[in-house]
Formats: sequence, C-alpha cells, structure tokens
Amino acid sequence: MDEIYIYGASGHGKVVLDIAVRLGFKISGFIDDNPILETFESYKVFKSLPKGGKYVIAIGDNTIREKIASQCPNNIIVALVHDTAIIASNVHIATGTIVAASAVVNASSTIKCNSIINTGAIVEHDCIIEDFVHISPNATICGGVTVGRGTHIGAGAVVIPGVKIGDRCTIGAGTVVLKDVANGVTMVGNPGRVIKK
Repeated sequence: MDEIYIYGASGHGKVVLDIAVRLGFKISGFIDDNPILETFESYKVFKSLPKGGKYVIAIGDNTIREKIASQCPNNIIVALVHDTAIIASNVHIATGTIVAASAVVNASSTIKCNSIINTGAIVEHDCIIEDFVHISPNATICGGVTVGRGTHIGAGAVVIPGVKIGDRCTIGAGTVVLKDVANGVTMVGNPGRVIKK
C-alpha cells in the first residue's frame, strides 16, 4: 500500500489518520507549519512536504485546503473513503476527497476534488458537489442538489431537493435551505435566511 503524508496535524487530521490506517495506507508523517509541533499522534511532523511525497489534506477550512492543493496538485492521493461509508456503485469521487465514517453517497452523485463528506453526512442521488466543499457531520443534501466550489455546509443542515448553492457560501449549522443560494452568501436558520452577501 502507498506511503502518504497527512497535511494538517489537528482534530480533522486524527479523523483522516483513522481512515487511512483502516484502509491500509502507511503513514509517513504529518505536515504542519505549527512551530512547536514535533510529533502528532506518535508520528513525526514535517514543516513542508518532502520532495515527491504523496499526501492527503486533513484541514476542514476550504480556503486553506485549496491553497495547499495548488502547491503540489499532482501529489495528492486518491479519495479516502471510510470502510463504514455507504457509496452507491455509480458514484464518482475525485482525487483528494475524504468520506468519513457512516456517510452515505447515493446513486449518480459526483463528489469533485478535495472535498469533505464528514461523519454521518448524507448526499442523496444525482447531486454534484464541486471542488473544495465541506459537508459537515449529519448534514443532509437531498436529491438533485448542486453545491458550489468552496462552500461549507454546517453540521445538521438540510438542503431540500433540486436546490443550487453557489460558490464559497456558508450554510450555518442546522439551517434548512429551501431555495437557491447565490455565490458568496451566508445563510442561517429554519427556514434559511441570508445574513451576509
């Protein structure tokens, strides 16, 4: 099995470590620019990616994840999918994406590069999740939804069928999204209301 580095020595790094180990990857260490970290979860912490090293990004912040991915895009490994996740047979999951424990991705959905489908999140049929999206724990994305690049869907949020959410939006925890959301919007509440454009 491949040797990989995990980019990000923090809480999400622990989640990604568990997935990678369960899948049989050999962990070469973590990468983190925190000057006081020398080890994390008993692994050595490097300040930068060793030349030629393969890696996965374990950072929840979409903007930071995108910046890191742009530095060595060809060294990012295939998707990591937890062995308890349920993935339909005709789903496409792209490079660098993390699918955590008990997540569900249903028929004919596409999860693009370097996204996170976090613990217990549900992505229903015919959804398109663009690059660098983070769908937080227990969020439910109903059928036929599109989620734009760099958008964060908060924990427990619900997006009803057929909605289109723009790029770089923030959907607060517990929000119920009933209609399309423009680029760059922050939405909270039930029903969802825009609090920032």
